[in-house]
Amino acid sequence: MAFVQRRARGTDYQLGALALCIAIFTILTALGFQYLGGYVPCMLCLIERYAYYAGVPVLFVALVLSEGGYCRSASALFVLAALAFMANAGLGIYHAGAEWKFWPGPATCGGGESLTTSAGNLLNNIQNIKVIKCDEAALRFLGISFAGWNVIASALIMAISFGAARAAYRRSRSA
Repeated sequence: MAFVQRRARGTDYQLGALALCIAIFTILTALGFQYLGGYVPCMLCLIERYAYYAGVPVLFVALVLSEGGYCRSASALFVLAALAFMANAGLGIYHAGAEWKFWPGPATCGGGESLTTSAGNLLNNIQNIKVIKCDEAALRFLGISFAGWNVIASALIMAISFGAARAAYRRSRSA
């Protein structure tokens, strides 16, 4: 049996993997609260998920590039992911601020469930729809709403991704 010696993974890979794990955990938690816990997301909640839907594959590809020695390309993707989560943290701050009534939420925020309409069930759908408002927290854990936890997770992923980008860039210069 032959043993293949693997080289140690760089700091960029380790930080990128940590950012990816946190992002996956966060989006799975949000989806779990929605589909298992019955918490219907508002429009802003759904928009805040876009960074995760884009960031998870970007972070994964950056890890593959890092492992393959393409550190500059990995660094660029880590920066891209960090910027997406930076924007998401900003959106989360806006959302959490609207929940705390620091400023008004969007006027168009009505709910995350769509209506399937036909002539026969239109009235039923209208009577049974749950309007989810963006300026009301569905749940608070340790005094922080889902939007607030998203700010914390996004800021953490952003910082770690920037760290991974810096480490990947440094590794590319030393190679």
